[in-house]
Amino acid sequence: MEQYNIMVIEDDEIVARTIERCLRMDEFKVTVANSGVEGLKIARRNPPDLVILDVIMPGMDGYTVCRELRSDPLLSNVPVIFLTAKTKDEDKINGFTAGADDYLCKPFNLEEIILRVRAILRRSGKMKTPVTSPTYNFERTSQQDISNNIVKVGEYILNTKTYELTTANNQKIRLTPVQYDLLYHLMTHPGEIFSPSRLLDEIWDYPSDAGSPDLVRVHIKNLRNRVEMNPRSPSFIQTIPGYGYTVGLNS
Repeated sequence: MEQYNIMVIEDDEIVARTIERCLRMDEFKVTVANSGVEGLKIARRNPPDLVILDVIMPGMDGYTVCRELRSDPLLSNVPVIFLTAKTKDEDKINGFTAGADDYLCKPFNLEEIILRVRAILRRSGKMKTPVTSPTYNFERTSQQDISNNIVKVGEYILNTKTYELTTANNQKIRLTPVQYDLLYHLMTHPGEIFSPSRLLDEIWDYPSDAGSPDLVRVHIKNLRNRVEMNPRSPSFIQTIPGYGYTVGLNS
């Protein structure tokens, strides 16, 4: 069994060691850093497979650390889970804007941490496979040119090689790994409506009893803020009340 290396960046030593023991019992390798600066130095010397990151830390807060990870070519695709006492929606949006893949609140459940870590590592592993994986139903897509790494729905064009989205107003946006996964899934199934629980299963790979619909809702909101011409009246990523989310109905 492959042993993944998890980095825990947490200034509370008791919390850090508790998470470390839990992960080691599940046969993960664990590196602990007690500050953002220390964590970045260690990560740049030995890139981890996943980072569990506190937000409130002296010197450099977690949001800044996450942005630094995303801007470093060696670390830009390393999944990040925030684990923090900051629980408001705006805190979560700040975390996802900084580039986080998931957001867990303190007090936390150790078993849920393990489930989230496993799910994100599985999903990250899928990203290394060709984007033309037969698990997707390409006959449902509106326009695709697989040879040129293009998925197009309406005026939106997703480049599956560069992870860039060209929007309706011709703006190019480099998506974070989780934003890419979510949008790719929606764009390769245009007109199909996905409930939050189904997206948690198919994108985050979470079991039915893990993960919150709020995770999907915040990611959708953050993605709209980046790609929609008018995020308050979205025309691309649409909400179907009582059912879920879709793209392409009016494209």
